[in-house]
Amino acid sequence: MAGLLICDDALFVRGALSKIVTEDGHRVLAEASDGEEAIRLYKAYKPDLVMMDITMPDMDGIQATRKIIAFDPNAKIIMVSAMGQMEKVVEAITAGATDFIVKPFDEEHVKECIKKYSPS
Repeated sequence: MAGLLICDDALFVRGALSKIVTEDGHRVLAEASDGEEAIRLYKAYKPDLVMMDITMPDMDGIQATRKIIAFDPNAKIIMVSAMGQMEKVVEAITAGATDFIVKPFDEEHVKECIKKYSPS
């Protein structure tokens, strides 16, 4: 079972990811609506895994990923991107993200991705 931080500016996306995560036996430790909140919550909860939207107001997911990785080089961050954002996904992976999933997401793919990077 992994403890996750879910970061997306859209409440319905956070809700959908939370539902998938909890139904798969994992815990949502916290939810953030922007990159700055994600950094603060990461430091407070030290989750096993972060699901991070790329496009958000104030601080985007790429900037937040850089700051989380600077704080914890072992952080596992799965980027959540919309179709057609492959350049941003590549930038996020370069910034230290572990993997990515595409919105609208496939529930089974989300579960597989979480399983792949969860602690045993």
